[in-house]
Amino acid sequence: MKQKKWKWNIRRVDVERMLILCASALVVALALRQDQPAKDTLGEDVLSQAPVLSDTALITAAETQPTVVYYQDGEGYLVPVTRQVDKTDGIAKATLSLMVASSANDLAAARLGLKTTVPEGTTFDLDIADGKARVDLSKEALNCASAEQETLMVQSVAQTLCEFDTVDEVSFLFDGQKRSKLTWGTDVSGVFDGKQLNLESVETMAGASSVQLYFPSATGRMLVPVTRTVFSDADVTTAIVELVKGPRKDSGLSSPLPEDCGLLGVHMKDGVVTLDFTKQFMEAAKGDQGVQALRAIMFTAAQFPGVKQVKFAVEGEPYQPPEAVQTTFLNQDTEIMTYYPGVIEVD
Repeated sequence: MKQKKWKWNIRRVDVERMLILCASALVVALALRQDQPAKDTLGEDVLSQAPVLSDTALITAAETQPTVVYYQDGEGYLVPVTRQVDKTDGIAKATLSLMVASSANDLAAARLGLKTTVPEGTTFDLDIADGKARVDLSKEALNCASAEQETLMVQSVAQTLCEFDTVDEVSFLFDGQKRSKLTWGTDVSGVFDGKQLNLESVETMAGASSVQLYFPSATGRMLVPVTRTVFSDADVTTAIVELVKGPRKDSGLSSPLPEDCGLLGVHMKDGVVTLDFTKQFMEAAKGDQGVQALRAIMFTAAQFPGVKQVKFAVEGEPYQPPEAVQTTFLNQDTEIMTYYPGVIEVD
């Protein structure tokens, strides 16, 4: 008779809870087994360990700092992810190193459903002065497998560096040499300012400007920035109007708002932008994807100079979003893994 094979789907968060419960039970069992003096000593030792864990976490937090790393998703978009890294004077260079293919970096990216963008073995030399960054990538960077990978590598490095307040533009060297084009023809002769991320269209037209919009990915795991060409002022009103239109049909992205949701007005006073929507807006605020949908609107509006706060209204009435919507950091890695824990299959 064939033995039946059982399979359970256990979420990461369940595993963590089981480990905590087992540890707690062990502490109690050990304490009960000892006589009173020993139990008191053990109790002091065990209790002293719990704060040590918290203190360690606090110390770790104090010794780390947030940085933005750009990865590639399954649709070919570059996606910014906020990660905590050890504090160092060379934070920009340390951030770039997280994008280089390696077993550790690839695993960290895969846990987010993303991929690294720089060929394995690549190293960086970096000089930053007066808002200009010159980055020299080692010869391994010339080993991209395709033109798409080559373009994503260059753009991801430029975007990552432009996230730093000290960098306005980026120029490239490869193996110590200035190049006009790379192996697959990617143009690296000029400077990059990080303002053309994930372009919807590569066409340039007279009188056109561009705005950056944030759309939820198809899975809702994170927000993807997209640059759209417009024929009006590149301001918060234009950006929100374009966001309401949604992403391109073939983009692989999701719209943060229902198709029948309308924008009634954009009002700005003393750095506070109030976005007034029709009642259909409430549908976007509900459900599992509600937090990401509202964040997409907030990040799209908050990028413009002078905007200090974003508020919502529904047909003139103030709307208070859930507390989880309020965040300074975009696509925090720990949050993505918490909201979308991996599944462990046990046979």
